[in-house]
Amino acid sequence: MSRILTDKPSDLIVDQVNSNEAPTNKNDHTGRENEQASRGNESVAKASRPTATIPVLEIFGPTVQGEGMVIGQKTMFVRTAGCDYRCSWCDSAFTWDGSAKDQIRKLSAQDVYDELKAIGGDRFNHVTISGGNPALLVSIGELVQLLRHDGIRTAVETQGSRWQDWLLDINDVTISPKPPSSGMETNFEILDSIIRKLRQNQINQMMQDIIYADSDEQAPVDQSISLKVVIFDEADLKYAEQVHKRYPNVPFYMQTGNPDVTSADDNIASSLLQRYEWLIDQAMDMPAFNDARILPQLHTLVWGNKRGV
Repeated sequence: MSRILTDKPSDLIVDQVNSNEAPTNKNDHTGRENEQASRGNESVAKASRPTATIPVLEIFGPTVQGEGMVIGQKTMFVRTAGCDYRCSWCDSAFTWDGSAKDQIRKLSAQDVYDELKAIGGDRFNHVTISGGNPALLVSIGELVQLLRHDGIRTAVETQGSRWQDWLLDINDVTISPKPPSSGMETNFEILDSIIRKLRQNQINQMMQDIIYADSDEQAPVDQSISLKVVIFDEADLKYAEQVHKRYPNVPFYMQTGNPDVTSADDNIASSLLQRYEWLIDQAMDMPAFNDARILPQLHTLVWGNKRGV
């Protein structure tokens, strides 16, 4: 039974109509009439529902991806609002702390797609969906499908606290659980479930690649997944070691953190490179990271804390 309640009288009527279930002890003719009426009312109800929107703070690019497994990738960015975490060193706290609430636009997937094309033209074939935590938003799925239909690859980074089915359709998925320095705690039961679903998806893809090899039908999404942990101190290193050992078959990245996310000084590269050198030295002495990749935060080396780049 469908319920749609808003302030609009028409929607209240839809709710009342859909409350009337078909009787079970009537003749076949009456039953068919009720079935047809029910189907018609469902169509009216669907038409009355508002289109799902995406809370967007920024659309920009093309630029280069500064983090994780696709570092250096030419890409467009869509930054969404909202996050279920409150990391102490978050470099995009404006997505959740209310400071940029007046900049949030509620856009349809088509609106976002059109703006990406208006800004980027034919100068991109990769889009990064960032936040905040985009995995809070069911509505991202429609955007992913629009981009896929146009042959545009997608990437997302999320802390691994929420699941959305559209994650299966993302080409480059980075799961970035937050270490102790963030002040957040990892729910490993949820993270286990997300990693398991993504790994199973990769197995399914390999099987479908064989099936679709000689077919004209659309091939499955070519998906890569990885884990990334931002490192500020030795406690974070121990956490990263725990994560890597828990998921040894998932490509693993460590990245230096930026402790000075509010500075307007563009010349922070020197201090960040010192932190990067420290992280390299630590990782070289730890056998657990023999197959890990150690990265800087590329965009901060080039642009500091500037937004929209």
